[in-house]
This record gives sequence, structure tokens and C-alpha cells, in this order.
Amino acid sequence: MALNHDKNLNNMHIGIPKESLAGEARVAITPEIAKKLGAKGFTLSLEKGAGLAAGYHDDDYQAAGVALVDRASALAAPIVTKVRKPDADEIAAMSDGALFIGHIEICEDDGTLKAMFDRGIRPVAMERIPRISRAQSMDALSSQSNIAGYRAVIEAAARYGRFFPLMMTSAGSAKPARLVVLGAGVAGLQAIATARRLGADVYAYDIRPETREQIESLGAKPIDLDIGEEGSGEGGYARELSEEAKARQQELLADELAKAHVIITTALIPCRPAPVLVSEDVVKRMREGSVIVDLAAANGGNCPLTEADNVVQKHGVTLVGHTNYPSMMAGDASAFYAHNIANLLAIMVEETESGLVFKDFAEDEVTAAALITPEN
Repeated sequence: MALNHDKNLNNMHIGIPKESLAGEARVAITPEIAKKLGAKGFTLSLEKGAGLAAGYHDDDYQAAGVALVDRASALAAPIVTKVRKPDADEIAAMSDGALFIGHIEICEDDGTLKAMFDRGIRPVAMERIPRISRAQSMDALSSQSNIAGYRAVIEAAARYGRFFPLMMTSAGSAKPARLVVLGAGVAGLQAIATARRLGADVYAYDIRPETREQIESLGAKPIDLDIGEEGSGEGGYARELSEEAKARQQELLADELAKAHVIITTALIPCRPAPVLVSEDVVKRMREGSVIVDLAAANGGNCPLTEADNVVQKHGVTLVGHTNYPSMMAGDASAFYAHNIANLLAIMVEETESGLVFKDFAEDEVTAAALITPEN
């Protein structure tokens, strides 16, 4: 769908409001990226204090040429960029016909899109950036999942209470922790790499056979199961297995998981409940003091005992259910995300004699996929 080249949509002014979701510390644009966008021809306004939780101060934004404004002014800009989806109040504060760039996070209709379409607001969803080579620099899901995979292992190491690596001292020795990563997507592969750097004995499982080489390349041992079908889906994601395959998968995984000291679960299927991979019976069989970090907690969890946004102990095992790991490393996460936004904006506009103008989004496979319209 093309953007009408009217006065509002060709005003290259970006508003950056503070994130309103409780616990969200990231900011959509950092001072470094703001300076680069300003040099390209954009102007920017930041809600005062929007970057503080991520370690970016108002003075740094002013030095980068960003205007400091109140919340209403940031939301009223013709282009609004956020990390998380806008709530009803934020949508009401946006200008008619504005362009919104951020995560939309909608698998089921919750009224957000209708509210935006009623105002003529054009949502560009960062989670819909296609996973193709030329879009890698814009892929916010991958950039933030990398952080989640890293931080998950750090959380596990801090809570495990024993060494991750082999330790040999004059006072005795300790065997390396046996760590299993379930799911070898972006987060899972980063978890494998981080756990290996910490010296753990790492095993990994994924239903997609093409991940085996990646697992081995990072120094982990692949877990091979014959469940009667493979789970490769579209766009590099896993697909949902049949009920029979799910049951066989749980049965065959159980012995491997029961031997683990640490389990990092990352298995997600877009817009579907997270598959159950770590049953309560497995948790009961794990050694006391073991740790499960469930990155699928927001979608119901890969372990049914996981509690979203809580850390609990069940059967002597610690279950970590944090749902926003990137926010726990808000400075770097914001920097990565801001680069994603800037790289996306670079293909959305072109320079003309009269300045920057938007291209027709339908003519580029990246922007065509990311733009949500009433028709798609």
C-alpha cells in the first residue's frame, strides 16, 4: 500500500515517547542514532526522560540535536517510534494519518489495530520484518532474541549455585554443569555460545534438522530424537507438531532433560501457545538445586510449572519466568533496536530536490511485509 505524499506524511519528524509498559526500560532511539538520522534529514523530538532507564540522558539527546518535549508532543509527531505496541491512550494522542514504527505484538485482535486504522495511522510492525539476507540489519526480533539468549544463561549461572565450568583446585575438583538448550533459533544459539564460553557441558535439541550443523559449530552436542516428523516451518521458524509427535517428543526428551543441571528453553511457535517440553515429571527427576530458565514464559511456558514474570521453586528446582530479558540489558538492547529502526527508515525514504520523501511501501518486500493494512 502506498503512502499518500501529503503534507503530514512527508514531514520527516520523529517523535520518541517514553515506554509506558511497566518494567520496560528500553528506548526506541539512542543519541548516537538520533545524530545519524538528523544528518540524513530527519528531525526528532524525545519525551523528557525517555532514555534514562536505559542509561541515555536528556543532555546526550540535546547534544545530538534532539528536541526535548512533553509526552503529548512526542506522540503527536507525524512519525512515532516505540519499542512496544501503543496502548489506547497513546493511540488517542497520535496525529491522524501518522506513521507508527514499533512492535505491534498482536496475534489475536485486541482492538489496537482497529483503533489505529480508525485514525488513519499506518502501523509498521518490527516483528514482521522478513528473515531474508538484506533485512538482517532491520530484524529487531533477532537483535533482541540474541540479548535474551545471552541474559538467560547469565540468569541461570547466577541462580545455579555451582560452577558452570570444570574446576580443578588443590582443594578438589568440580565437574562442569550439564546444560541443555531447547530450541536452536537466534536465542537458543546465543544461549549455547554463552554457556560454552562459561565452560558448561552443553547439549541442544531442535525439531528442525537443519539446525544440527549450527549446534555442532558452537561446540554443543545435538540431541537426536526420532519423533516421526520434522518441524521446519516458514521463514526459518518451527511449525507446530502433531499431537502424536508432541507426545513422543516429550517421552524421548524426558531422560535427557532429567540428567540436566540447567535447562534453557526457547521453543516458540508464532501466535501459538508454547509447546510443553519439560513436564512436571521431568522437574521431579532433576537434581535439587537445578535451574530452568523458560524463555517461552510469556506464551504459557515450555514447562507447565513456569510462572510468567516470577522466579519460583518447584520440587527443589528453580524456574525462572522472566518475560523481558532485553529490558534487563536496556542500554545495549536499545542500541541494537535503534540501529534496526534506522536501517529500516533508510529503505523507507528517498532523497529528492525538495528533501526526503517516503517511497511506496508496496514496492519493497521488506516494507510491504512490515506494513499492516486493513487488508492484511
